[in-house]
Amino acid sequence: MMPNIRPSSDLRNKYNEISELCHKYDEPVFITKNGQGDLAVMSMETYEKLVGRFELHKLLGEGLDALKEKRVRPFRDVIHDIQKEMKE
Repeated sequence: MMPNIRPSSDLRNKYNEISELCHKYDEPVFITKNGQGDLAVMSMETYEKLVGRFELHKLLGEGLDALKEKRVRPFRDVIHDIQKEMKE
């Protein structure tokens, strides 16, 4: 799908239409101001998915860094420690 680009006046005059597009296609609508890109508008659901992906990538990077730096423990040791704490 091609990016949906709208002038800033559409935010005032065609808000419902923009909202529908954002929800229907899970894609941002790009808003221009004086012919230049200014904003990207998206549904809350799309935003939350995007933020979730960023968080996942961050955590995966931290895990890979820990692996490279040998800051890891065997899984069974971790589970053993968790079970031990639950019993206490």
